[in-house]
Amino acid sequence: MTQQKATNIHWHEGEVSRDERWKALGQKGCVLWFTGLSGSGKSTIACALESALVNLGHHCYRLDGDNIRFGLNKNLGFSAEDRAENIRRIGEVAKLFADAGIITLTSFISPYLRDRQTAREACEKGGMKFFEVYVETPLEVAEARDPKGLYKKARAGEIKGFTGIDDPYEAPEKAELVLNTAEMSLDDEVIALVDFLSTQGIIKKR
Repeated sequence: MTQQKATNIHWHEGEVSRDERWKALGQKGCVLWFTGLSGSGKSTIACALESALVNLGHHCYRLDGDNIRFGLNKNLGFSAEDRAENIRRIGEVAKLFADAGIITLTSFISPYLRDRQTAREACEKGGMKFFEVYVETPLEVAEARDPKGLYKKARAGEIKGFTGIDDPYEAPEKAELVLNTAEMSLDDEVIALVDFLSTQGIIKKR
């Protein structure tokens, strides 16, 4: 658990309520948390969904695991401790985006149950909806894809602590949505996600 170090700080409420922000946008903010093995298709699905939602007139933003490590989390590695801090920070950022009324898509391996639960609790405590989307892909399928060549390096011992090889991936136990990329097309996955957001009252189909 991250400790609060700063003292003599006070939360400053603004003059615009969350409901007012969301009403102005014509949608509700939320977090769709994509989790799954490297090569499962998380980023591909998130990119396609972002495009679909924007084309439908919705405000959406994608936070990608690799992209975040070029800036906000550039000082973090891949130890268990750094992975936990990586996800904690993203959970807090995603919460802010959702509070602003943005449909926030996060695509992170986020292999540990406890870290994803921490992100969920941060959002839900702040009054935002958090939906875990498990991009379910068998290890052999993800490894066969290997778009970044990472599995090959991990098998050769060039990468240590690689999820699915010598570090565990803890699959979600109660994900709000499961997408099996070995059986579904990208179009089917996007349709399922848009339908899900509609049934949850986040967006209205246009």
